[in-house]
Amino acid sequence: MSVGFAESTLPSRRVRGDTIPTRFDLSLSENPFPPLPSVLRAVNDSLAKANRYPEFLPQRLPRVIADHLGVRPEEVVVGAGATGVAMQVLHALAGDRREMVSSTPTFDGYPIMADMADIPLVPVPLRRDGQQDPDALRRAVNRRTALVVLCRPHNPTGTVLGAGEVRSLLHAIPGRVPVLLDEAYVEFLSPADQLDLRALLAKHANLLVLRTFSKAYGLAGLRIGYCVGRGKLIERIGRQQLPFGISDAAVAAVTATYAADRELRERVDWITAEREALRGALLAAGFAVPASHANFLYLPGPGVSTALRRAGIKAKAYPDGSARIAVGDPAAGRAVLAALAGLGEARRRS
Repeated sequence: MSVGFAESTLPSRRVRGDTIPTRFDLSLSENPFPPLPSVLRAVNDSLAKANRYPEFLPQRLPRVIADHLGVRPEEVVVGAGATGVAMQVLHALAGDRREMVSSTPTFDGYPIMADMADIPLVPVPLRRDGQQDPDALRRAVNRRTALVVLCRPHNPTGTVLGAGEVRSLLHAIPGRVPVLLDEAYVEFLSPADQLDLRALLAKHANLLVLRTFSKAYGLAGLRIGYCVGRGKLIERIGRQQLPFGISDAAVAAVTATYAADRELRERVDWITAEREALRGALLAAGFAVPASHANFLYLPGPGVSTALRRAGIKAKAYPDGSARIAVGDPAAGRAVLAALAGLGEARRRS
């Protein structure tokens, strides 16, 4: 499938004068479900001590995550969501004339954070099928490269680079260049598509794996993310740790979430089923929607973002009229199909 993509990495920021009420906000790839009851109870219990500061530097949360992953606590750095940890990574690696290599379009936080850290971003266009181009990423690396970012699943297309291509890319990138493997949506991958995190880390000392509790776990409002790495590299990231930066509520939420794995898997399965049903309907309506392995769909333009906006559906909009929408809410999915019905009909006729 060939899909057109906007050149710009940043979403559209045009100011519009209309005041159409928002019926559905699908712009942030949020989980449509609230936290599980057991997680809510754990968080509420932790708030009874909210008058006290949390740990000066987090110790408990890295241990909880490390035990779950089978790594050492000193190999885990935590922060305010994946975005907060990514910012710690960029600050740790920033230097004179350093650059960051990333596919484009990508998660729009990366160009924003690169600008904040004063690291120029080197954009590498996606392939026509919406997939990242590992050969082009490798060729973009030079002596000025401070970091290579690889999203898997990719944001905003939802595509997944094959495990063999990931391993080949890691092997081809010089060991002096850190690679940030952004797995914000890893829980939505099938077991066959998931990478062996420990094996990759054991083989590549320049690898950092970034994850979050904002997506599958439905804890976006608590801002909990983490990065896993080895040796001196993860030590550099850890030195950017913000004192008192991780709340007791975050520790309680993650502990309770890990204990509720079965219920979380049921929710992920539900979201995945809704995603596939919506994509099938959009394909039938004439939209070349890439197969997604996350909790969102990328709808190629032109005209898509405008049609959604006019229907009161907030989406992540791109300059060429494309949009990314969160999935999982059946009512929102029906509204998307209704909003795009006329545009799909026009595409089928053309």
